[in-house]
Amino acid sequence: MGEPIVITLDGTSASGKSTNAKLVAKALGYSYVDTGAMYRSLAWYCLKNAVDIKDKKAIASICRRWNTELKNEEGNIRLYIDGYFPAEEIRTAETSAIVPIVAAVPSVRTWMKAKQRQCVEFGNLVMEGRDIGSVVFPDAEVKVYLTASPEVRARRRAAEVSGLDVDAAAADIRRRDEADSSRTASPLVTADGAQVLDTSELTVDG
Repeated sequence: MGEPIVITLDGTSASGKSTNAKLVAKALGYSYVDTGAMYRSLAWYCLKNAVDIKDKKAIASICRRWNTELKNEEGNIRLYIDGYFPAEEIRTAETSAIVPIVAAVPSVRTWMKAKQRQCVEFGNLVMEGRDIGSVVFPDAEVKVYLTASPEVRARRRAAEVSGLDVDAAAADIRRRDEADSSRTASPLVTADGAQVLDTSELTVDG
């Protein structure tokens, strides 16, 4: 048996990473990894433990100490905390608001990179995120970078989140784009050798 195959899908918010990564993983019989959920889980854990998110050292400290385990559930690799996966909690507006802050801490990204690389223990992967092809698996066999126009992405995000209008979605996307592209640790970039795909005019069926 050779080394596990890793397919990476990076890109901007609401560009179609999750949808396409899940479809590709299902079609190939590979395991799917949502690395954004890992950062969201840490953000939720910080809220749960009343960590001062303005204190980078406090965030780094709790990331070193939390009790986590990777589990593969029917082809979905998830990060469990104290034996629990916070599926709903990590998608709340409160959690979402601090994810960019938590994700920008350099030592957090170092910890996440190591944990994400462990996912190959489960075999072939389709992994989506923002630095997978550029940092986590720069030697991946297949690397894709997804993007779409800000207007399309805002409409998609508004359709996904109950009570969120297009203007608010557009503002949120602008903030996230700025945070992702300007952070010092592992900024969002197009990985070397990645195929760039603009999904603005595409639907799930192509």
